[in-house]
Amino acid sequence: MASRGRRGCASARDGEQRCEEQAEQQVPAPQGPVLPPPPPVDYGVFMQGLVQAMQTQAHTQAALQAQLEAQEGKMEQYLEEKKALQKRPAATFQQ
Repeated sequence: MASRGRRGCASARDGEQRCEEQAEQQVPAPQGPVLPPPPPVDYGVFMQGLVQAMQTQAHTQAALQAQLEAQEGKMEQYLEEKKALQKRPAATFQQ
């Protein structure tokens, strides 16, 4: 079996040149501007922010739960009043 160059290209001079051109064509061009690497992360600050966000979420959830329970209390009161009104005899209308 004959030995070949990179990626199965012939080792002839013109063959190498063609293979290199093909390799350059296969590499996709970068899309958009090349951005610098992100700055290093301060994990202490990150964790403080995360804890603060979790505390805020817990506080909000507790407030919403209290609001929901208050609304359920109002609903129960309304339903009891409605039942009481239905138990009273309706006034008869005379013509």
